[in-house]
Amino acid sequence: MSRERFEHPRLPYGGRRHSPKIEGEPALRVEGLCVGYDNGEELALTDADLAVHPGERVAMIGHNGAGKSTVLKSVAGLLKPVRGKIRIFGQPVGVCHHRLAYLPQRSDLDWSFPMSVKQLVMTGRYMYMGWLRRPSRQDKKIVLETMGHLGIGDLADRQIGELSGGQQQRTLLARTLAQNADLILLDEPWNAVDNETRIMTEQVICELAEEGRSVVVATHHVERLEQSFDTVAYLSRGRVLRVQPATESLHNVMEMVG
Repeated sequence: MSRERFEHPRLPYGGRRHSPKIEGEPALRVEGLCVGYDNGEELALTDADLAVHPGERVAMIGHNGAGKSTVLKSVAGLLKPVRGKIRIFGQPVGVCHHRLAYLPQRSDLDWSFPMSVKQLVMTGRYMYMGWLRRPSRQDKKIVLETMGHLGIGDLADRQIGELSGGQQQRTLLARTLAQNADLILLDEPWNAVDNETRIMTEQVICELAEEGRSVVVATHHVERLEQSFDTVAYLSRGRVLRVQPATESLHNVMEMVG
């Protein structure tokens, strides 16, 4: 069990300098990760270990409160763990951030904010643009192509508050894909969406893996794990109970998670 204090930059994801991948390292390695609740009295995540390799599709499953979102937010630099280690392509959190894209739960966003679909998707390019530069021709091209690929090109100028749940999810996914990252984190992407959006998201995950990118999905939907993922990590009460190939029998482990 790792007891080292967590290494965290003063301004995670605050600068525009990017560090390269370290060749031969996993896309993501989490070791002995412990994350506390806001009250500081107990841990939301305890000694979590996980490795994700290039081109691998990993599902993290478990009931609400199991720790799935906590893992993703820690990797994305949004939570500061108490101790443990996170490496993204061999680099600490925050210094290889252009390699990582994070899609939050839809409920984490304010959909009443006055912004169009195209503007929200363009925020996926800010990692390269910075906050004060205008989008380049290349930025605009990537955004339009990504929206077209996800079937929301005709919604470009619509206000995000006018979207259905499935359209909102596709817009967030388009923003994530516009970043062109190599490690993609998706937090509950199938909550309250239509079947067409679910199928499209599964197809996108498959396409990303075929391109050699890694995808980690936090979900409590377990219907198509064997078809959609290579590896499944089972979490319960802030602990990673087991990590195994998606093709192995899930029955006993699902009883553990329950």
